[in-house]
Amino acid sequence: MPIRHATRNDFAALRAIELASFETLRAAGAVSGDPAASTDEELQRYLDHALLYAACDAAGAPVGYAGACVEDGALHIGEMDVHPHWQKKGLGRRLMLTLLDEGRRRKLAEATLTTDRFAPFNAPFYASLGFRLLERQECAPRLQAILTSEADKGLDPERRVAMALAL
Repeated sequence: MPIRHATRNDFAALRAIELASFETLRAAGAVSGDPAASTDEELQRYLDHALLYAACDAAGAPVGYAGACVEDGALHIGEMDVHPHWQKKGLGRRLMLTLLDEGRRRKLAEATLTTDRFAPFNAPFYASLGFRLLERQECAPRLQAILTSEADKGLDPERRVAMALAL
């Protein structure tokens, strides 16, 4: 399954993937409430940084995606989702490795993200790629702000963690 740079024309498909993935997260207890997806502005930000990738089926339609931006010399991974019908096939790992390889190519110091600490396809998955959990006091102000914003959106702050990987 090819991984390619996503385009603005993919935004609706990427949001559909994210909304479908929400139910997988809900089943794991990682989210509750109404499903939400990235806005055009958020997706455009990843695109502006040339860090928006889509994993595609044989017809070229996106079935998973990952988006990141560069902040404070770090690759910050803002979103990574694979449609439930395509999960457990290694697409998430390939998308993440694509972003990490690009971060290394750009000679960035580290990769960061925030995620659910308990869902097995979240923090444990990222740990399998070499990410480590950050204690709250280790978090840069930008990561603390993201965690606060996530809590303001209704995500359980006891479940949310920041992680980092030296590149």
